[in-house]
Amino acid sequence: MAKKQFKTESRKMLDMMINSIYTHREIFLRELISNASDAIDKRHFRSLTDPAVGLENGEYAITIGRDKDARTMTITDNGCGMTAEELEKNLGTIARSGSLDFKRENKGADDLSVIGQFGVGFYSAFMVSDKVTVRSRAVGADTANQWESEGTDGYTVEPCDYAPVGTEVTLHLKPDTDDEKYGDFLDEYRIKGLVKKYSDYIRYPIKMECEHQQRVEEPENAGEDKEKKEPKYETVREVETLNSRVPLWHRQPKDIKSEEYDSFYTDKFYDPEPPARVIHFRTEGTVTYEALLFIPKRAPYNYYTKNYEKGIQLYSNGMMVMERCEDLIPDCFSFVRGMVDSPDFTLNISRETLQHDRQLRVIGRSIEKKIKAELLDMQEKERDKYEEFFRAFGLQLKYGVYADYGVKKDLLQDLLMYVSSREKKYVTLKEYAGRMPEGQKAIYYACGETAEAAALLPQTEAVTARGYEVLFLTEDVDEFTVQMLGKYADKEFANVSAENADLSTDEEKAALKSENEGSAELLKFMKDSIGDEVSAVRFTNTLKGHPVCLGSEGAISTEMEKVIEKMPGAEGDPRPKAQTVLEINLGHPVAASLKKLYAQDKDRVATYAKILYAQARLICGLPVKNTTELSDMICGLMAGEDGKGE
Repeated sequence: MAKKQFKTESRKMLDMMINSIYTHREIFLRELISNASDAIDKRHFRSLTDPAVGLENGEYAITIGRDKDARTMTITDNGCGMTAEELEKNLGTIARSGSLDFKRENKGADDLSVIGQFGVGFYSAFMVSDKVTVRSRAVGADTANQWESEGTDGYTVEPCDYAPVGTEVTLHLKPDTDDEKYGDFLDEYRIKGLVKKYSDYIRYPIKMECEHQQRVEEPENAGEDKEKKEPKYETVREVETLNSRVPLWHRQPKDIKSEEYDSFYTDKFYDPEPPARVIHFRTEGTVTYEALLFIPKRAPYNYYTKNYEKGIQLYSNGMMVMERCEDLIPDCFSFVRGMVDSPDFTLNISRETLQHDRQLRVIGRSIEKKIKAELLDMQEKERDKYEEFFRAFGLQLKYGVYADYGVKKDLLQDLLMYVSSREKKYVTLKEYAGRMPEGQKAIYYACGETAEAAALLPQTEAVTARGYEVLFLTEDVDEFTVQMLGKYADKEFANVSAENADLSTDEEKAALKSENEGSAELLKFMKDSIGDEVSAVRFTNTLKGHPVCLGSEGAISTEMEKVIEKMPGAEGDPRPKAQTVLEINLGHPVAASLKKLYAQDKDRVATYAKILYAQARLICGLPVKNTTELSDMICGLMAGEDGKGE
């Protein structure tokens, strides 16, 4: 029979359909199964008004067959089938969708979830096949017809001997090459994996004959040693249903046990532990969708690396469209796993992405609010569980506040927690602000490698002595986060080591100012002795029993400087530095000694200045740059004046 040409303007169109539209070759099976599902949907819909169209016996099903020797795969359905005219119209015309025509012709089918829209999915079969044969018998037809094509050269349509109502698509797989092993698509486990990945929630059973080993039970012989006898097995072929059919998220939450959610999560996302929270909801409105989301208990091993891939699985009518849709979830909530299913998605021609970002933005905003609400509920009602979650993912929330110039700070600020000087455990900013004493002007924090180290800072003791609570910031991003927040409950954040944390009275400040002005020559000499490492040396009255500390001026603190120093960058690039101030306790005996010694031995004062600066750096957790010099100076003092003996 003479071949017919495809009804397009050029062969180039079909070549593009086959080779350019789809990202992965494996998608062909999803497309053919979706077409089969559409065909069954149409038959079922017609049977609602014409019972003679429906099945007399059995069930609607999709069957996958394979023949490794012949290198063929078949996808069979017992749907509506096609006449010769429909084969010509639907398969002979590229980009014509029989499913879309069906919805247009049957207004009552608007709610029917037929998947096909563009009529190009069928041609994905040519990505893995050098010939495709379609045999089909339409409902009520006396004869069957066969459509066959080897690609761009055209196709044939002719009568054939095919008894059942429905359609059988046979793929003749291409020969294997060094780069592509097309024969792998006939492997049982490969097919099972593709069905599970893309078509697990197609509403009709997807069946395939599978092989497994079954032990052969042999009659016992009295004289044989049972322990030494080798068990025998035989290969058994049985038809299995490969898909789950009904998605868990289509069921009512009240009808689902927690064990079912846990099992679904651990199986689907390969997490050995059940989730900390399950978020299952349906939204109707501008975009109707169902979501099943999970908040893990612990971070995956690669979560804080560049190899981690975020994203929510995206489904349309039970068919997976995208394995990871990054646009549905903000980076700050990238730990959330799950899926979103909507019949309203406007898919692109390959059904791998959406045509309209607006739909994603609407859903994304809704999901974002829902996740925050669930986390706040966990924080309030299951505090231990929330603290466990925060230990795993709190760092990501803090980065979320700082990222993108703080665009998400209002969303995230109430989710943050810090260890408190009062309770020695996590508190939220809301809890801190809610118990601030009247007259407290700021939210005070101290930075350190650990909460214990931050608590030992002299400045921390000075603030807590006034009855104020201090939050301990122990992670690199912490101070950047609070600076991005700026305020909480109309209270600014203040580093206990910074100028704006001075809690002295006006009288105390005036007395201290007078003391510093009177000792200006001494303090300048000490500053010059230390060098450019400090911007100033001054007396302070806030250190209680501690002799010295390192304060800061300006936006960059000593802790921020440490973080900046660790950041990758071009070698030799200048890094922002903290404007550090060496503060000496005016009430400590060392202050009086310095004043007295300055009039007698300036060299000794210079030595003391360097030692005090080194001590202040150590207290702040900063390294001493010249440890040899420090050791020599201390030993010299121990040996006598300038190491010369008494």
